[in-house]
Amino acid sequence: MKLEDRAPVWHVAAGLAVCSAAVASGAFDCVHTEVGYEYYAEPTVPGLPAVVAMPANCLVNVAYVLLGWRWLSSSGGRRGRARYFQEVFALMALFYGPLQWLRLWIQSHRAAVLDQWLTLPIFTWAAVWCHFLEHGWQPGTFLAMEAASLASYGMALLHPQGFELALAGHIVVVLWKVFRAQRLLGDATSAGVMALGIASCLGFVGLKLWDQELARWALFRRLTGHFWSKICDVLQFHCAFLFCVKLGMLRSQ
Repeated sequence: MKLEDRAPVWHVAAGLAVCSAAVASGAFDCVHTEVGYEYYAEPTVPGLPAVVAMPANCLVNVAYVLLGWRWLSSSGGRRGRARYFQEVFALMALFYGPLQWLRLWIQSHRAAVLDQWLTLPIFTWAAVWCHFLEHGWQPGTFLAMEAASLASYGMALLHPQGFELALAGHIVVVLWKVFRAQRLLGDATSAGVMALGIASCLGFVGLKLWDQELARWALFRRLTGHFWSKICDVLQFHCAFLFCVKLGMLRSQ
């Protein structure tokens, strides 16, 4: 395997290691997070081990791993920098699923912080990929975008809803980059994928926010809003892959 073929693994692993070390240092111990089963509408199942205490919310994280593996294994047919972007994004999905599961399993403040923090650069990578499709290879710009994303989590130190504000900003930026890329490079197929991705993003946010309220309805008492929010998150992840790969193909024509 060539050195450049291993670059996505090293880059994602290095980012994860830096964030993990910062969280382990206690630098974010004052950040507000929701720790405890009372913050989830899904009831725990007596007798099950903590690793699957909330079966639906825990097991849904396997979907991230399957998604990441599907796009990582299919990257072999792509070449050069397009393959790099796809593999980085796929590895982010592969790492993110187990991390979210770990948060549910151990109900630790620091695991919750790491889960929150890594959400931001994952969103940013979709914007970075769209930027590449528009402007070509600009590694300094890509690094600056990801660094700014990681730094934005500092908002959580300043305000109890700082993370939510940072995430909202990331969503706005991603939507802006997606619309620009679609306008410049897209076709009817990519427009449909974009619409599905936006709908999934709205579901990801809304269903998670209304987790407790939706539990009043029988349909959401076991497969809760939080569970369906994660399904929407996986769908928006998948749509981001489909959208960027499609635009990459159109760009090369």
